[in-house]
Amino acid sequence: MSKIHISNGHIIDPANNIDKTGSVYLADGKIVAVHTSETNGFDFTADKTIDASSQFVSPGFIDLSVRLRDPGQSYKGTLLSETSAAAAAGVTSLCLPPDTRPVIDTQAVVELIHDKAEKAHYNNVFPIAALTQGLAGSELSSMYALKEAGCIAVSNADVPFSSLLVLRRAMEYACSHDLLVIYHPDIPSLSNNGCANEGAFATRYGLPSIPEASESIAVAQCLELAELTGCRLHFSQISSKRSAIKIQQAKKYGLKVSADVAIHQLHLTENDIEPFNSAYHVLPPFRTDKDKLQLRESLANGTINAICSDHQPHDLDAKLGAFPETEPGVSSLETLLPLMLKLVKDNAITLSQGVAALTYKPARILNIQSGSLSSGLPADLCIFDTEQHWEISQDNWKSAGRNTPYWGETMKGRVTKTIQAGKIIHSL
Repeated sequence: MSKIHISNGHIIDPANNIDKTGSVYLADGKIVAVHTSETNGFDFTADKTIDASSQFVSPGFIDLSVRLRDPGQSYKGTLLSETSAAAAAGVTSLCLPPDTRPVIDTQAVVELIHDKAEKAHYNNVFPIAALTQGLAGSELSSMYALKEAGCIAVSNADVPFSSLLVLRRAMEYACSHDLLVIYHPDIPSLSNNGCANEGAFATRYGLPSIPEASESIAVAQCLELAELTGCRLHFSQISSKRSAIKIQQAKKYGLKVSADVAIHQLHLTENDIEPFNSAYHVLPPFRTDKDKLQLRESLANGTINAICSDHQPHDLDAKLGAFPETEPGVSSLETLLPLMLKLVKDNAITLSQGVAALTYKPARILNIQSGSLSSGLPADLCIFDTEQHWEISQDNWKSAGRNTPYWGETMKGRVTKTIQAGKIIHSL
């Protein structure tokens, strides 16, 4: 592996409280040192020098929820196309939810994913194991065997459990093997196959709606079970004010709970939805301005630990038809950085908080040795230009999914280089 010297960049590494101009040295796929001032006698002969002047250098981003559509739905995207999008987004590690086809509930599927990732030359694809067999919500999966095969956490994705007893037993089993439980809060009988928030937009256009309570009640139930079982619990993609407040209270009383929010939920609300435009069809749905403001505040105060892309590429047919009949989800990896930077511009968070929510905080949730520029850790970094403007178009979009409400818009902020384990996997 080549020895790389990244010079003159503004290093931002929240885990180590670094926010200064300096140099980063990489060798043998590891971080050797970070220097923010000239150091006499440092012996390092680089094979390659990257001048990062006027740019930021940070740990590589860690995304807690990325659908790769592979295996099983290669007509929507492949592991190669979506990891290329991840690399272009500065994402050096990503978690793959268990709702692949076949479901991630056997060691063979885990091995298949690792094999595909190796062939795509993208090392850090972390499969999340199914909590129940086939995600059917009734029989528990072989969680320990899946952990041994390389799964980093367990989840039932967006699929409901047959009963709270099954969820309790799953949490107890996961706890006994120190496995993180990732939970998507929703009460199906309340959300009732809705497609928009229960509010003005859904009423105006006669759309089946989803009340905020479908999420907040699920959060409350799961918090009770987390206290009962003692498991490590992570709420994935929360969207409502009431949910954030309940999680904040749980943390205050010492529960081992964390949460993330999808980046688009921090920007868009039901008021932004263009009528009949299925690019805005997401689950959980875009909610109110009050919800968005609370999510931003909760991110700033640490109630919400991490930002994820909730990347869900779709083929054209999936987004054709009446709004309720289309498939939910946004292709969102490549807008992750510019939308985070927009939060900084809006004074919702600082740049250090934004980078922390994409690096060491998700690493801490997953309990992996990554997310910082500490000496000896894998050389996973990204270099980004906060001032570069670019237009989302066919010419520069890596993901196979074109389903984004930002298509054709000009973004500010772009990743110029992504390094994974000391190898440059993306470069402009």
